[in-house]
Amino acid sequence: MELHNLRPAKGSVKKRKRIARGQGSGRGGTSTRGHKGQKSRSGYSRKRSFEGGQMPLQKRVPKRGFKNPNRVAFVPLNVSRLQEIAEKYNLSTIDMETLVSNGIVRKNDKIKILGKGNLSNKLTVTAHACSDSAKTAIEGQGGSITIV
Repeated sequence: MELHNLRPAKGSVKKRKRIARGQGSGRGGTSTRGHKGQKSRSGYSRKRSFEGGQMPLQKRVPKRGFKNPNRVAFVPLNVSRLQEIAEKYNLSTIDMETLVSNGIVRKNDKIKILGKGNLSNKLTVTAHACSDSAKTAIEGQGGSITIV
């Protein structure tokens, strides 16, 4: 084998289909597009959801509900979670900066304190919202909660 007789493997290279080059080519006339109809026309392209004129699925399925543009999403933190955080990082004050620096919440999150669990430490908590049960649990231990 030398450079002048190198060839690709047999069957690995196919000739491209030359359509619309006359009747003698075997692909003249309708040029492999069949007879008439939408798909035989030049420039034809089908929409992604097109189902042949049948009512498409996204129009057959009924609409339901809505997205409230004014919804405020809070990150919930239970009183038991506050207790864990206070013990783990040895804190008596829990605010946005300490939660962000310890990787518990992101800096743009809004925090709501919920009342599930028990609290054994006196904590000073700063949050965006708080439930009544959480407020009584925190203040019951002599702590305080500030709403931002």
